[in-house]
Amino acid sequence: MPTSISIRSRAADPAAWDEFVRSRPAATFFHRSAWQEVVSKSFGYTDRSIAAWRDGSIRGILPLVQVPTLPWGSALVSSPQAVYGGPVADDDATRDALLAQAAREGERLGVRYVEYRNVHALPDLPGRDLYVTFRREILPGVDENMAAIPRNQRRSIRIGTKNELTAVHGGRELLDEFFRIYATSVRNLGTPVFPRALFAALFGAFPEETGILLVRRRGVALAAVLTFYDRGEVLPYYGGSLREGWRYGVNDFMYWSLLVRGMELGARIFDFGRSKRGSGSFDFKRHWGFEPTALAYQYALIRQRSIPDLSPKNPKFSVAIECWKRMPLALATRLGPVLVRYFP
Repeated sequence: MPTSISIRSRAADPAAWDEFVRSRPAATFFHRSAWQEVVSKSFGYTDRSIAAWRDGSIRGILPLVQVPTLPWGSALVSSPQAVYGGPVADDDATRDALLAQAAREGERLGVRYVEYRNVHALPDLPGRDLYVTFRREILPGVDENMAAIPRNQRRSIRIGTKNELTAVHGGRELLDEFFRIYATSVRNLGTPVFPRALFAALFGAFPEETGILLVRRRGVALAAVLTFYDRGEVLPYYGGSLREGWRYGVNDFMYWSLLVRGMELGARIFDFGRSKRGSGSFDFKRHWGFEPTALAYQYALIRQRSIPDLSPKNPKFSVAIECWKRMPLALATRLGPVLVRYFP
């Protein structure tokens, strides 16, 4: 007779949770305990992550964080402020037990919906075909990696070199320069700025897995990206560039320098991250020769009757986005952290 599955909170045994994450290829950086903890604390969320136990060990996990929603109420998201999430389980029965518990928790809390940021689709749940991810193998040599990039992008990388761009790799000591560039770039896109404290907390939680690459020209910082290095993968996650650096090819030079850095560290995969279909970043990554893979973002609707749409392409946000682009940087940096928590 099969042993029964029991559901417990992540907090009941975070060490066992992280051991499960490390040992399962389907688990990602964003399934780790510290990610749930840092994000929950930084944005004022409530961590309600659950694990499925059987025969004295974890057989499945589901990051689950309660976040506020506009104009009212809350939602459960797996995982907020992350590209990937959703359940990771050893078998379908364990996965289904986690999903059933998440639905019960959603009903108990009266949330509007439960959102799963899956790589692969779950059965019988509605979804939105909006996001894709871009991943590709890192080859063993510089010449091989350069040859894998289409000709036009190779030319852009060489333009950066000819324009005296240099790449600096570092950590927390580069945080101030990174944040200035990141905040300016994000404001220019009409997107709320994340709190600086978030990035400091990520360095505290992942000191060996977090790094900053800064691109300078003649001593002036023009672009920067904060990257996670996890289990042989390179994940550039927060980045930006100043407009005055675009003519020098700073973006192509920055990501090329990061790919080479990953190669030197022995990484196997370059994860170019999530993009919305039809966006500028989508086109940029395609031009690098990366092929998109659809992400199965799905929803269990609890009180809400339709799938939520928090995309910047939603016409409801168009006026707010244009106003944000014109906001003074100091004000955007102050207001961004207050607003961004509603867009997990």
